[in-house]
Amino acid sequence: MIFHPYLRATEVINWHEPHVKSRARVLAGDLESPLAIAKTCFEWVRDHIRHSVDYRMNPVTCSASDVLTYKTGYCFAKSHLLAALLRANDIPSGFCYQRLSIDDQGSPYCLHGLNSIYLEEFGWYRVDARGNREGIDTQFYPPAEHLAFSIHLAEERDFPAILPDPLPLVIDALHRDTTWDDLLLNLPDVSADHAHHYGLQKLGASCT
Repeated sequence: MIFHPYLRATEVINWHEPHVKSRARVLAGDLESPLAIAKTCFEWVRDHIRHSVDYRMNPVTCSASDVLTYKTGYCFAKSHLLAALLRANDIPSGFCYQRLSIDDQGSPYCLHGLNSIYLEEFGWYRVDARGNREGIDTQFYPPAEHLAFSIHLAEERDFPAILPDPLPLVIDALHRDTTWDDLLLNLPDVSADHAHHYGLQKLGASCT
């Protein structure tokens, strides 16, 4: 199956865990359309999992099961849970990244994590479940994207790759720091010059 990498369970995207599978089933409910299920999963993660910085919540989570257990996570972790819920419902999902200025003024920069979902009606469609707050309004209205952030500065990037697995340096960062404020001081970053080393410049998804 060409979408297998975007459906598989892993140590981080552990949709095979019983409580993740159970939540995925509850969210799908009686819905029959993958489009409707994807929207419901997206909105649930966006609205019910609290962003670690917005709510100053610990612990720093990484795996989908931990995000679901503690109901908190950075953008990266929330994307892990969303992918797990989608994959548990047989909906292909991958990972996308942006490089953004932390203060919107320039250096320092950091990565921001989001998802791409394969929808039969539209193809790959990016969504951002980081959570809404003042100035941020992410929505699910394919094919139009409604992401949390847009690119404004020369060193910022909207990386085109759709990866089947989260970036290892993101996983390392989430495992390294145990409190939200420690991680905030050490957010992962990939410059444009090094993006090719991480496969971030590859256009679209690789279904192999």
